[in-house]
Amino acid sequence: MAGSVNKVILIGNLGKDPEIHYFEENRGVARFTMATTESYKDKSGERQEQTEWHNITIWRPGLVGLAEQYLKKGSKLYVEGKLRTRSWEDDNKNTRYTTEIVVDNLTFLGSASGSGGNERSGSSASAPPQQKPVPANNESSKPSAEEDDLPF
Repeated sequence: MAGSVNKVILIGNLGKDPEIHYFEENRGVARFTMATTESYKDKSGERQEQTEWHNITIWRPGLVGLAEQYLKKGSKLYVEGKLRTRSWEDDNKNTRYTTEIVVDNLTFLGSASGSGGNERSGSSASAPPQQKPVPANNESSKPSAEEDDLPF
């Protein structure tokens, strides 16, 4: 095999509001937990649910800002990323490990009025405004009358 793939795709709900930490040069990290739930029928025909909890980490500057501004507990998200395992030493000199999903891409799911149906008293989380793609050269992609010299 010439290579390998480390790709994770999840659709689920935030278990808590993101924790945002900023470092030098305005770089930051967002961390939160995300729940995915699988439902199935057992041998007796009864519906069962199994919830898995995932540790999510966002390092990309634009995504950290979006997470800080728009994500709230209960928000529904589509997340793409890769698995990473980190280790560290705790206060008792024990080596500890954690596995997390480092996000490359995310998409907000759910309604604009309630961020996946999660209404919180006193505040309402909303999805980010839809943005149109901006041409790389910051000019309109439609040619002006002088540039349009096509005969038809």
